[in-house]
Amino acid sequence: MKQTAIQQVSTDSSSAERQGLGGDTVSTILVVDDSRAQRMILCSSLKRQGFSVVEAGSGEEALERIKEEDIDLILSDWMMPGMDGLDLCRAFRAMERDKYGYFILLTSKSEKGAVAQGLDVGADDFLHKPVNAEELRARINAGGRIMSMERELQEKNRLVSTTLSEIQTIYDSIDRDLVEARNMQQSLVRERFRDFGAAEVSLLLQPCGHVGGDLVGMFQPDDSTVAIYSIDVSGHGIASALLTARLASYLSDGSPEQNISIATGIQGESRLRDPDEVAGLLNTMMLEDMPTEHYFTMILAYLDLTSGKVRLTQCGHPNPALLKSDGQVEYLGQGGLPIGLISGGGYERFEVQLRPGDRLMFYSDGFTEAEDGQGLMLDEEGFQKIIEKNSTLRRQTFLDGLVWDLDKFCGNKEFGDDLSMSLIEYKGPNRNVPN
Repeated sequence: MKQTAIQQVSTDSSSAERQGLGGDTVSTILVVDDSRAQRMILCSSLKRQGFSVVEAGSGEEALERIKEEDIDLILSDWMMPGMDGLDLCRAFRAMERDKYGYFILLTSKSEKGAVAQGLDVGADDFLHKPVNAEELRARINAGGRIMSMERELQEKNRLVSTTLSEIQTIYDSIDRDLVEARNMQQSLVRERFRDFGAAEVSLLLQPCGHVGGDLVGMFQPDDSTVAIYSIDVSGHGIASALLTARLASYLSDGSPEQNISIATGIQGESRLRDPDEVAGLLNTMMLEDMPTEHYFTMILAYLDLTSGKVRLTQCGHPNPALLKSDGQVEYLGQGGLPIGLISGGGYERFEVQLRPGDRLMFYSDGFTEAEDGQGLMLDEEGFQKIIEKNSTLRRQTFLDGLVWDLDKFCGNKEFGDDLSMSLIEYKGPNRNVPN
């Protein structure tokens, strides 16, 4: 014969008794017991405490009630014919629900093995018969606190998911903008190759991210001169890319009136400013007219097509590499000051005499400062070996060969910096060098 479900029932219980933490979380309780008398006693006590109560006389009936009602907590007898409390708990945990339901088993079992068995199938708590009304209320409130935390966590997870979705939408929009910005930055280099007769110029621009701070280009101020430049702005992001776009407008033959290297005299005549003079003007503009913390390195060179003489200024850029017609590599230059760091900084120019078959390279430090898997940099010595290895190649194929071998040096490691290069291949005024 079953024991009485409630040993002590408070006669003055009301809804106020469940206003502790978690009380508002538990609204509807399902009481499952094959004994109608015990269900009636439990339901009466719970209703006096202000809960909405649903009854079921068996495990099978309880599952139907769960499908029909929004159940917060289940009080189920362990020992029932047919589907017992353990089977009901197991089936309840297998159901798809939007929120967590608390499950309390009513039992006269006190063995540790029985308790472990109940926990193993998903029960949250146990009440021993006969049930004490105060203990029942405390266990329900404890369940309410756990459910409250679970629902609070659920809401936070929902907010996190919503926020992540919004961030992903923003990221996708930014990513599309950056792809477009990359395309626009690549369009700054309108020509990757031009044959000037006595010389050919090939350009490489490969950002390590969406956009970068490198810029290469060329323009022809007059029939006998070709200007070639290589620029590396500090940083790799959007601000660096914007600065390269502005610098490109100052060194373009598309708008000669805006080209900072071309000066106009009183009579309207034009002259080509020396490369060191151009560097000084750019330095003044960076410090006085551009509100930015960025600076840049640069090589600006003028090639005389009739003689093969190159006048150039090196402003903190890596030393130019001269690949001679006999395959030897020589580094030129003495470094110089970057542009945009020191007010009134002086810049010097020097000259290089190219012979037919010579190639002169202005490159960014993305080549020499590239690292392998052990963190060792390529440096000038390693770069020289790569240049020599690809010395039989010409034009864009030569540039592609350098990048290919640099990638092999880095292994699985991504390039840590932008790659850029301006390549001058001097054929000589009589063009005796074969194409």
